[in-house]
This record gives sequence, C-alpha cells and structure tokens, in this order.
Amino acid sequence: MRSSAARVSIVGTGYVGLVTGACFASRGHVVTCVDRDLRKVDAIREGRAPFYEPGLEALLAAAGDRLRATTDLARAVAETDITFIAVGTPFDGEHIDLRQVAAAAKEIGAALASKPSFHVVVVKSTVVPGTTDDVVMPVLERASRKRAGVDFGVAMNPEFLRQGEALGDFLHPDRLVIGAADERTGSAVAALYAPFDPCPVLRTSTRTAEMIKYAANALLATLISFSNEIGNLCGAIGNVDAVDVMRGVHLDRRLTPLGAPAGPEVLRYLAAGCGFGGSCFPKDVKALVAHGHDAGVSMSLLESVLAVNRQQPLRVLALLDKHFETLAGVEIAVLGLAFKPGTDDMRESPAIPLIAALLDRGARVTGYDPAAVETAHAIFGERIELAASVEQAVATAAAAVVMTSWPELASLPGLVNAREPQPVVVDGRRVFQRHEFARYEGIGLDYGRPPVVAAAAAHA
Repeated sequence: MRSSAARVSIVGTGYVGLVTGACFASRGHVVTCVDRDLRKVDAIREGRAPFYEPGLEALLAAAGDRLRATTDLARAVAETDITFIAVGTPFDGEHIDLRQVAAAAKEIGAALASKPSFHVVVVKSTVVPGTTDDVVMPVLERASRKRAGVDFGVAMNPEFLRQGEALGDFLHPDRLVIGAADERTGSAVAALYAPFDPCPVLRTSTRTAEMIKYAANALLATLISFSNEIGNLCGAIGNVDAVDVMRGVHLDRRLTPLGAPAGPEVLRYLAAGCGFGGSCFPKDVKALVAHGHDAGVSMSLLESVLAVNRQQPLRVLALLDKHFETLAGVEIAVLGLAFKPGTDDMRESPAIPLIAALLDRGARVTGYDPAAVETAHAIFGERIELAASVEQAVATAAAAVVMTSWPELASLPGLVNAREPQPVVVDGRRVFQRHEFARYEGIGLDYGRPPVVAAAAAHA
C-alpha cells in the first residue's frame, strides 16, 4: 500500500543525507535538504551531487520540485512534518564526535518551539547506543521547551547503505529498523517507507536500533579480517591458494544452499584482500571498541579485527619486496585508490598507507582511479603522478599493484603481457588469475615459484 506524500527535511547533505533525500523524493515525498555549506546547497539545486555515487545525479534531476535545498534550517523544519538528522559523527581516537548531532538537535529544537503541530525528529546518523535518548532528546526538549513523546516525537532509523550501491540499497531495502519510544512516532517513520519494496520491519527501542547498525558493520569487518588472516597463513604455507580455500568454505550449505545458482552476498566479505576501508567499517568498529571499554567490557575480538586490517596493506609491500632488491627509484603503478569500486571515497583506503610506504622507500608512484583522482590529488599533491587510464599508468611501470577491483582494470592482462620486460603484477584484491601474467603475486597465494629479484636500476 502506497502512503500519501510526506513533507520531509534532512539536516546534512553528505552521503547518507543526500541519498536519503533523493530516494524519498523519487517515491513522491517532498524533501528539503539542509546544509550550512552553500556550495553543496547550490550544487543540489543545480542537480549536481557533491560526491560520486552511481545514479545519484540522475535521481536528483528526476526529482524536480520534490527535492529542494536550503541553508535555512528553521524554515525547513517549520514547513515539514518530519526531520532527519544525517550529519557526520567522526571518531576522534577515543569517542565519536557528537558535536554536529547536538548542534543540529539544538537548532531543530529551537525551530520546534514555535511550531504548534506534532513533529517527528529522526536520527539517521550512526551514533553509539544511548545517543538518541541521552543526547538528542534532552537537547531537543531544552531548546523547544516541549516534551518528547507528547509535543514531538523522536526516533532512530539507522541506514544500511553500501557506497557504490546506495541507491539500490535504499530503494530496495533488505530491512527497516525503527527505534522509537512511542507508537505514533514509529508509525510516522514507517509510513515514509510504504512506497518502497516490502521488507522485514523491526520496531525496537532507540538504543537497540543504534546497536544494530554497529553490530552489522562489525560483523562484516570481522569476516574480512578473518578472511585476511586465513589468506596470510595460506601465503606463508606455500602451494595453498586462499581463493580456493574460501571457495571451499563458501560451499558449506549453511552459506550456499544446495541448488542455489550463487551464494549470498555476504560471501563477498569472506575473501582475502588488502583490507577494508571507507567511512563506516573502520570508524564504527573503533567506536564500538571504545564504547565497550567505557562500559567495562573487553572488546578483544574487535581489537584484533582492527589490528589485522592495519597490517594488511603492508602485505602488498612484502610481495613487491620479493621482486626488487630495493624499491628506490622503481616506478610502481597503484591501480585503484578509492576504498572500493563505485565511489570516489578514499577515507581509510588501503591504498593510502601503501602509497605512503612506497614513497618512504623511494619508489616513484603513479596512481590510477576512474573516480578518485581529485580526492587523491588532495591527499598526495604532487608526490605521486595521476594517470588518466590504466594504459597510461602501467606504460613504463616495473610493477602494477591492484588495490581496488574496478571493472576498468579488465584490460590489465593485455597491457602487461604486451610489455617487454613484463612488469610484476601484485593483486591485492585477487581479481585476476595467476596464469594471466608471467609475473604474478596475490594476497593469500604463494605457489612455490621463485621470485625474480630485479635491481631498481633495471627499471629506472
């Protein structure tokens, strides 16, 4: 059953906020996006996304008058029935920083002070358990001089968006989690999602909703680090390929039901590689560990997940060392700079510590990424070259390192095999087969072939 159009305001036009707004507008709701950054507001008004996400700009263009953008938060709250808080919650090394959340709640509360009708405020930002009840709600009550649950509603509705696949995740959700203290508020949030594909709906407390988000991300991060630890052991043993090992694990009928054409998507996280990155997994696992310590709970498993991930990019460096006596002066192409395909986001990307280590060792680095060139330039400046294509990146390189599984890298075997001498390929994502290259190294693979150690001068 389709609901009638709602009037929605969203505070914060970052990744979560803008995707949420565009998707709500695509289903008929009237959305006002709010941000203090006038450049972002102007971009949205012009139908341009301030960041790269496949399909987002087309969705913005299709929204037309149903999607607006403004810097005027008070007016946006006054003219809508439900407001989402979708601002950033960075991790400062000890705790998540809730200043943006608190500031947004204070402004929303001030706007509610003069609004006679019942208004719902929804926390969409990722926050540790207790934040909605202990931070957001009191700030709203003080600023509005009204009572939560009586004069306005407060809910927590976590997002489960994968960068590069966010529109599909939002438009076709696998679950809807709504944490609210009262039925009226929970029902108002649920009604917003009526035009979307049906999915399981979990109505729970705000604290539980907050914890679900962290538990979900921590599980996936754990699967990745588990796979990488197994992969590292496979590489050390010799004549054991982590890809085959994990393929055998995937065939467990509890993971891949008999007769199923393919396993569930979670198997993508049970594969050895060069580590996880992005704005969610590293930050959220660190925040959960810190929150556990604050509660007096040992978080040794998740601490190990983070420790494995910190070291994983340097496994790639060790594979390069098998082929060069020194990396000083060696030209190395790093293929893939974003933390995953489908995004320009380089936050916590495994490519960053790898490139930093290569530069420290004196290597000459050329980077390639179809989406993250501007981001990479902001991080590394003139310290690395940035190529416009895979062909340009590997044209004179002595080694090519795959750090992101972009489909644009499919041409790599032909480009490498046309070179003489052929550069070594180090596959940090195991997207290629070892027989495709004369000189190949992969995470989780050491099949007994002696490395060809070359002096840097031979490739200068």
